[in-house]
Amino acid sequence: MSFDSLGLSEPLLRAVNELGYTVPTPIQLQAIPAVLNGGDLLAGAQTGTGKTAGFTLPILQRLSEAPAPAAGAKRPVRALILTPTRELAAQVEESVRGYGKYLKLKSTVMFGGVGINPQIDALRRGVDIVVATPGRLLDHMQQKTIDLSKLEILVLDEADRMLDMGFIHDIKRVLAKLPPKRQNLLFSATFSDEIKTLADSLLDRPALIEVARRNSTVEAIAQKIHPVDRDKKRELLTHLIRQNNWFQVLVFTRTKHGANRLAEQLTKDGISALAIHGNKSQSARTRALAEFKDNTLQVLVATDIAARGIDIDQLPHVVNFDLPNVPEDYVHRIGRTGRAGATGEALSLVCVDEHQLLKDIERLIKRPIPQEVIAGFEPDPNQKPEPILRRGQGGGGGGARQGAPRQGAPKQSNGGRTSVKPANGNGGGGYGGNGGNGSRSQKPVAAKPGGNGGAPRKPEGSSRPAGAALLGGKPRGEGAGGAGRRDTPRTGQRGR
Repeated sequence: MSFDSLGLSEPLLRAVNELGYTVPTPIQLQAIPAVLNGGDLLAGAQTGTGKTAGFTLPILQRLSEAPAPAAGAKRPVRALILTPTRELAAQVEESVRGYGKYLKLKSTVMFGGVGINPQIDALRRGVDIVVATPGRLLDHMQQKTIDLSKLEILVLDEADRMLDMGFIHDIKRVLAKLPPKRQNLLFSATFSDEIKTLADSLLDRPALIEVARRNSTVEAIAQKIHPVDRDKKRELLTHLIRQNNWFQVLVFTRTKHGANRLAEQLTKDGISALAIHGNKSQSARTRALAEFKDNTLQVLVATDIAARGIDIDQLPHVVNFDLPNVPEDYVHRIGRTGRAGATGEALSLVCVDEHQLLKDIERLIKRPIPQEVIAGFEPDPNQKPEPILRRGQGGGGGGARQGAPRQGAPKQSNGGRTSVKPANGNGGGGYGGNGGNGSRSQKPVAAKPGGNGGAPRKPEGSSRPAGAALLGGKPRGEGAGGAGRRDTPRTGQRGR
């Protein structure tokens, strides 16, 4: 079946064809007619299934069918798309512009970490579609720089991740200010109890679409475990990249500190590598992603949250340098390869400390993952497991002892109060504590500020980079105005 059969207008079909898409994916086949029909939608789709086009194409069609505003009249915001991360927001708005290039609709993207004034200017000129992260949207709502009284369509994209990141209260504050009569679309990779509760309160008799088995791993992905000692992981990764001449390798670490250290070590080994995580400025993250997508950067080292905006059709290699603390994050990670009918490879470097994490992952995906020991990197059978330290217990990751405190650092920091369990094990330092490894199953310890953690770090948005670019490297003209709040919830959990 082709896109022609889905009821899309000629300008949209022309744009889709120019972008090289000819056959819709299963989520697009089901979602596009459902959204065009005007009803609410609850869609379950893993990363890489084509869900962005599944909602942007019919939204563009619905908005373009309405009469254009009178000459001189300001365009009202008619569609709002909420995403959990800056990178994903930029990617979605880029898709809106790409698919809508032959329509007379205007869009803008809003997120923290860049100046707010250019965003205010865009809203003042008038836009039909806004793509935003919850934190920056609330900034605009509080400053009364955005009017959502004419909103017709609301999309919550990657709703499960937004809930994991603690955005539920922000989302509820946004929903309370929206007109009650509107079309609601909720997309989620998993249907947890929290997602079902949100859907019940938000959606009115929604169409239900689920194109992949919950927590399934894509069949096109070749999964493999390489057992290795904890202090030989980096050497093994360098060996694999060199031996196989790999390019576009996405490597996951458990912590921001581990990502930085691994990228530095790979660079010293002669392998071009950069790290992205929440402590990097938006311009640095955007630049790294652009180089990675252009294939000029060999390795991108990322934490789970920071990688959410990476969308490359044929990403060949994903490596778990550290296994995630939350098994579902393994599925999210490896789902970034094996897309669009291509085959992909997902490798995990597993030391003795991570055997229980591996068992949890295999239990979730309901299959054992094949193991292969690489000659010269055989693990020591006598090595004893060391604990993967939990939230607030050091900056660790990516090297000898994963998550261990650095030399001379306090063994346990007094982090800030938090009411949200961390999504993926990247613990936050609260009032400046050493962010350690979190666990969604452990309740963080509440503590008062001013403990062992030291001086607080600046929020991510405080650097106010000028000229921040979109993922494709196109300047957005973000000025140096006020950076506003971070796009992470105010819970002591720092953005990744």
